[in-house]
Amino acid sequence: MDTLTSQQQQLQLQYQGFIQTQPLWFGQLETNLQQFGLMALQDSLPLHPQDAPKRLGNRVEYFVFQSLAQQSHIHILETNLQIQQNKQTLGELDALLMVNNQPVHLEIIYKFYLYDPLIGTTELDHWIGPNRIDSLVYKLDKITNKQLPLLHAPKTQPYLERHELDSAFIQQQVLFLAQLFVPKASATAVPFKQLNPKAVMGTYLRLPDLEAYTDCHFYMPPKQDWLVMAHNTVSWLPYALFQMELLDLLDAQRSPLIWMRHPDGQLERLFVVWW
Repeated sequence: MDTLTSQQQQLQLQYQGFIQTQPLWFGQLETNLQQFGLMALQDSLPLHPQDAPKRLGNRVEYFVFQSLAQQSHIHILETNLQIQQNKQTLGELDALLMVNNQPVHLEIIYKFYLYDPLIGTTELDHWIGPNRIDSLVYKLDKITNKQLPLLHAPKTQPYLERHELDSAFIQQQVLFLAQLFVPKASATAVPFKQLNPKAVMGTYLRLPDLEAYTDCHFYMPPKQDWLVMAHNTVSWLPYALFQMELLDLLDAQRSPLIWMRHPDGQLERLFVVWW
């Protein structure tokens, strides 16, 4: 198999994981963020490895833009529009679209969040990044108070005028996709009132809990492949070898996503957290 074919296959697997990811909520969240719902995702697209950015977030944007381009009711005006002032970048608009002749400013977010009942008091408070650096409420605040207001900034107006657009008439929406992971020991105790329970894609545990699975085999995908659903055609490691690889990451306070293959062949995706 030549390298290009292998890269194309991997890209298609990542795309398949992307289209299986659910919106984090439907309609409007309590923060007034409107979820973009006018895009039918196709099972396969003409994807080209040389065009796909390496960073996972940018790669997801590439999948979204390729998907938008296939929709007859959507016309893409701009993607990754950088707003600059005196050669400094103030920020970026992910996409400007015409959707059924209605101008839309779209922000694209793809996140991995873990449910920690010990953080905060509300449903939204409890969702944090695998390394505890970011959180759902932090991201929602950033979108609401920084990313979306950029559309109305004075320096943005000349960019809009190129397309004869007035920011007052542009709808602002988000495509907020997320893979959620719940505690393995208490997965059923997680409440879902505002968020989409179908966004749950796996569980998480700590290293001592993983010792109950020493009869399993393990694989640690690279970050780009966090999108990919677990499959068998990877190089599986027995627990003893895998544990050495895992300890290095946990010592560095990095929580990896791993795949676990049970003796009966069942496959599972989960995070092992350092905290």
